[in-house]
Amino acid sequence: MSKNHYLHDNYDVNLIIKGFTSVLVGFYIIGGAYLIKSILNGFLIDDNPLGMLSAEIIEILFLAILFLVFIFSSMAVILKGRRAAKKYQFKLWNSKTKKVAFKYLLLITLLFTSLILLMNAGFINYITPSFLLLYGVMLYILKSKYRKQLLILSGLAFGLALLCFLIPNYWYSALSILGIAHVTYGILVK
Repeated sequence: MSKNHYLHDNYDVNLIIKGFTSVLVGFYIIGGAYLIKSILNGFLIDDNPLGMLSAEIIEILFLAILFLVFIFSSMAVILKGRRAAKKYQFKLWNSKTKKVAFKYLLLITLLFTSLILLMNAGFINYITPSFLLLYGVMLYILKSKYRKQLLILSGLAFGLALLCFLIPNYWYSALSILGIAHVTYGILVK
């Protein structure tokens, strides 16, 4: 199909966060943060049915929402990668993309393990800053030499993590800002 498809780095073409994929990731982050905030508000209000749930069930719901956000985001990246691989007539799963996928799975495992450990240890105020910090590290590690614009999102995640360490009640705004930044990045970088 394309004359110059051999000039593209296969990893850079297949598994990237840009364009519509980044917009979807941003909407998933905003939607997940909104769901968590709604459940938390319902848990704290007396007449709400969510107020009858135990704190452990609420924590499991939060982890499930976060897990679904990562599943949907990952699926958006993979489906966009399939289309790009088909367009440039590449194999989606080659040595480069398998290496990136392994790094991604390792980082996701580290992220969820640390969040579960923080939740079980009672450090609830440090869950969002830790998530933002590890998400920034993940974006930094997964950037390619052609996509240095991801450093902006990574730096924003680091800054928001620092802000959430200082002001723990800023978690919802920080996640919303990160989601809006993803949407903006998707619109600007195609």
